[in-house]
Amino acid sequence: MRLLTHNMLASNVKGVTNGFPLRLEAEKWAEKEVELNADFLRHMFSKIEWKALAGAARAVGYGELPDEADASMLDSEDFLRRFHHALLEIHVEEGALVCPESGRRFPINKGIPNMLLHEDEI
Repeated sequence: MRLLTHNMLASNVKGVTNGFPLRLEAEKWAEKEVELNADFLRHMFSKIEWKALAGAARAVGYGELPDEADASMLDSEDFLRRFHHALLEIHVEEGALVCPESGRRFPINKGIPNMLLHEDEI
C-alpha cells in the first residue's frame, strides 16, 4: 500500500464521525523506485491531506517531509523529490490502519489494506 492510498482511506464504521486520518502502524515496508512525474505531483498536491501524509511518512521512519506545505513549494526540485518518495515509493507491506475515533484496526497484508466491515459495523 502506497502512502497515496493511505491518504485516501477513512474508517466507515457505523457511528464514527471522525474516521480520518487512519493511524498507520507499519510492521514491514519497502521502497520501490518509481519514475518521478512532476506534473502528476503538482496535480495531486491539492488533493492530499498534508498532515496525514507527513504523519504516515514518519510512521515508517521517513522524516524528510515538512510538517506543513503549500503550493509554492512545488517549484522546488528537492521538495518534489521528497514528496514523490513519500507518496509513491514507500510501500507498506504489513501492518494496520487504526481508526482515530473507535480504535478499530484494519489489517494490511501483502500490501493490501482490508477495509471490510463486520456486520455489526455497517
